[in-house]
Amino acid sequence: MRVALPPPALRRWFRHATALAIFVLMVYLSARILRALSGCRPGAQSCTPEGPLPLQVQHKSGLLGAAGWEEPQCLGPQGMLGRMTRSFRDSLKPKGDVELSQYLAGWRELVRFLTPLGSAVAFAASEAFMKVTALEARVQGPDAAHYTSLATMAPWERRAGLLEPPGTAPGAPAQASGSRTLLLLHRALRWSQLCLHRVATGTLGGPDAGAQCGDAYRTALAPHHPWLIRQAARLAFLALPSRDRLLELACPAAGEADARAALARAAGILEQVYNRTQDLLARHGLLQLA
Repeated sequence: MRVALPPPALRRWFRHATALAIFVLMVYLSARILRALSGCRPGAQSCTPEGPLPLQVQHKSGLLGAAGWEEPQCLGPQGMLGRMTRSFRDSLKPKGDVELSQYLAGWRELVRFLTPLGSAVAFAASEAFMKVTALEARVQGPDAAHYTSLATMAPWERRAGLLEPPGTAPGAPAQASGSRTLLLLHRALRWSQLCLHRVATGTLGGPDAGAQCGDAYRTALAPHHPWLIRQAARLAFLALPSRDRLLELACPAAGEADARAALARAAGILEQVYNRTQDLLARHGLLQLA
């Protein structure tokens, strides 16, 4: 009796998914070993002592504009959070549009921030970087006049047949459109915003960064991923650095309260950009493009 083999595409997908799951599992186990060597108790949410939440964090980002609060260097022109938030903020054009060149510049800084967070997150950051590079090629390419903003890109790509399902129109398939690339970045931006906000405002002794960013993943990205990828991601987030380490990477040389406040401000800017982009994508009927 002959057994029918699955199609080649399905076999290739299974091999890639299995390799990713094994890779993430290895990252997770390595992180557990490092945490044990560092002296943290197995199963501990954080290696930081419990205590009352600082006043600045209790007020979240509301204290950032208060008299006497000195902005940390990480929000300045040379700081990573400063460069990221400035570019994303500058992408918010008048009349409710999003300028693509500034949006992508903000994403480049966001990728730089995400890359040191561990091998699994670095893998996701490299995927985002490739999407940023692909969209930049359109922004700077021969059709650049149509890729100045989201509001100019979407109608032009629809007229050009780039938003049609594969096989239903001549020319490039939907997978090659700038709108589809932007939608994938848009979903990842939501995860980043939720992750940063929850780390910035989480209480001492509560869930650590891995749990909070994993919960953000389940909200923003998991509904768009197959089961095997969701399971691999669940393990990957357990390997994230502690909240203290993430705050240190976000805002070096700053105290915990200032680092949390700076991260909360950055998350607020990302939320503004996400909401603006969400509205535009919905208006142009692009939220189900991928």
